[in-house]
Amino acid sequence: MNPEATAARLREATLALRAALSRVVIGQAEVLEALLIGLLADGHVLLEGVPGLGKTLLIKALGRALGLSTSRIQFTPDLMPADIVGTEALLRDEAGPTLRFRPGPIFAQLVLADEINRANPRTQSALLEAMAERQVTRGVETRPLGPPFFVLATENPIEMEGTYPLPEAQTDRFLMKVSVPYPDRPTLLAILDVNPRGALEAMAPVISREALLAFIEHARALPAADAVREAIVDLVLATHPERAPKRLRGAIQLGASPRGAQGLLAAARARAALNGRLHVSLSDVHAVAPWVLQHRVLLSFAARAEGLTGADVIAALLP
Repeated sequence: MNPEATAARLREATLALRAALSRVVIGQAEVLEALLIGLLADGHVLLEGVPGLGKTLLIKALGRALGLSTSRIQFTPDLMPADIVGTEALLRDEAGPTLRFRPGPIFAQLVLADEINRANPRTQSALLEAMAERQVTRGVETRPLGPPFFVLATENPIEMEGTYPLPEAQTDRFLMKVSVPYPDRPTLLAILDVNPRGALEAMAPVISREALLAFIEHARALPAADAVREAIVDLVLATHPERAPKRLRGAIQLGASPRGAQGLLAAARARAALNGRLHVSLSDVHAVAPWVLQHRVLLSFAARAEGLTGADVIAALLP
């Protein structure tokens, strides 16, 4: 199918998807857009916000609307890596006792990692290979994941009790980090009239797995001009301490990695595809840059003490 026809199909599918999700989750249009961009970019997304804002509900509804096999992992301090990837179990059959691998909840097309920063770093590390390479290695055997394979995680603000900061290697595996805001008064009033459990159970898939994979390939193939690529490189380099603008000198300890530059281009392509365009523009780069780069900037102690955040740094770098 030619790109124009695929773009038209994608627009129709996303309109249907938004309509289906609006019956379950009220508001959060920007968060939903970020999730759709993350899926089209074939990446993982981290949602940060206080409990009770509907993060888990939105991800569950998205899994149902896409018809993907979905699993949920509730991260707690006592969660172990084997609880995520699976373990070897001793089974008895006619041939005698044998060891067989019992897959964990990571073996799903969409994995909801709920309150991911309530588990310790050792447990969080169980996701690293799966998120980066779409595979799980146990012993000498490697088992593939997907396609598609997405980790959509929720995170509580780090200042809340019982949370662990995500290691830099873990946060870098997420294509985007999105802050979920508290709803305004009209949205909160509308939420009172929603039965989320009933609406969720009534949802039916509106996009097939095959169509989703086709849309991902369509977004991945969108061209980006040299000027757009150079703007991406300049923006990523500006997050590094030695290249940061003077007003940010001393605030940045570590900048975005090459994976961040690749993610920025992928997310910009996905946004262009989501908006029905067949090329990437600078506006796409600027729109997704806060989501893609804010969690990849490590601030100095002095900057954190002043209340500066990664989002503040990226906002200062954008025109």
